[in-house]
Amino acid sequence: MTVRLDRPVIGIPTQTLQSLGGVPAEIPPSWAMSQRYVLALTNAGAIPWLIPLVDEETLRAIYERLDGVFLPGGADIDPASYGETPHPLCDKTDRERDRVELALATWAIADGKPVLGVCRGMQLINVAAGGSLFQDIAEQKRDAIKHDYFSFGGGAFRRDYLAHDVDIAPGTRLAKVFGEGAIHVNSMHHQAVRDIGRGLRPTAVASDGLIEGLESDNGNYVVAVQWHPESLTESQASARRLFEDFVEEAARRATAGR
Repeated sequence: MTVRLDRPVIGIPTQTLQSLGGVPAEIPPSWAMSQRYVLALTNAGAIPWLIPLVDEETLRAIYERLDGVFLPGGADIDPASYGETPHPLCDKTDRERDRVELALATWAIADGKPVLGVCRGMQLINVAAGGSLFQDIAEQKRDAIKHDYFSFGGGAFRRDYLAHDVDIAPGTRLAKVFGEGAIHVNSMHHQAVRDIGRGLRPTAVASDGLIEGLESDNGNYVVAVQWHPESLTESQASARRLFEDFVEEAARRATAGR
């Protein structure tokens, strides 16, 4: 068996299992993360590293061994992270996950280490850069289209259901992957970017003006999308290409640093 030694190591933060709700009391405190993200990155050529929600010193030691950071979807971000009190429609949060992901995003952005975020991950990158969020789109942006096409909690939509279009800006990393103009995406979120954080620029928007893509404005690889491409990799070559592009950039940077 030949083992490739040039595959980049991509960190994937976990979440607190109990924060999801409905977990039997006899199950001890646990960390978990969806297999979809791990498989999408593995298939793109990465070595995935699931990151536990540990103390800062241990977390920093893990971070130093990573070639890139992937920030997945999940629970709402605690509004205290961007200086607000919770809206009544703000859902479950996971403060330990927020702490870990904000640290990873802040370090990676400062160091120029490649970062890719999806859904909550895009929101997290924005908060790490000093931005804010709509805590509930339908309540706080009354002209918004529907974005919460959930497959759980009574929702009847598949995770690969293409809910609406987003418009990709020309000359961006997203345009390199998806092409310029309108593409069809899935949509499973009730929160979104409100005020854009420092050093970021919008690279995709929905028809209601809601930001659906962010990138760094200094050329470093910070890329984020509001939809869930990991659920589209079997049907869309462009979704697979997004993960491949990220992994290739992480590998390139790792090689350059050796």
